[in-house]
Amino acid sequence: MRILLYIASIVIANVVTASFAPLVFGNFIVPMGTVFIGATFIFRDLVQKRYGRLNAYKVITTALLVTALTSWLLGDTLWIVFASAITFLFSETFDTEVFTRLQGSFQKKVLVSGIVGGIIDSGLFVIIGLSPLGANFLPWALVPYAILGQAVVKTVMQFIGFFILKSMRQV
Repeated sequence: MRILLYIASIVIANVVTASFAPLVFGNFIVPMGTVFIGATFIFRDLVQKRYGRLNAYKVITTALLVTALTSWLLGDTLWIVFASAITFLFSETFDTEVFTRLQGSFQKKVLVSGIVGGIIDSGLFVIIGLSPLGANFLPWALVPYAILGQAVVKTVMQFIGFFILKSMRQV
């Protein structure tokens, strides 16, 4: 079930992002699927806790193929598909490695590793995918706002996950 939730959250994030205009709060830009992207880090940690680090990487590889295929099927340009795949690979790897090495409770590991993964995900995708360096959807002046907006939403998701997991006390 954990693997299914993990992969489903990735697909849902892609579909929601492609289907709805981003939220704009002043200069801050947040794609609608960002909430689900934040959840993927929590589900990935649950997969790793149940199946171990090596198997988590196998699931990440499968999820990477699913996210690239979903992005392509939704009509994204090859550059966006590439940016999405590279971003996914880096952010999920950082999440996995921080989760593995961090000491403390499971909930703390989920919180910290998810925040790290979310910040990397936000920065890389905006720079590689959306900035003038990539598909040129955003001018350089808006890039920091897009990164910050996404990072804040993903961080909030990690705190929500932290409190839910803490209230469950068993996962």
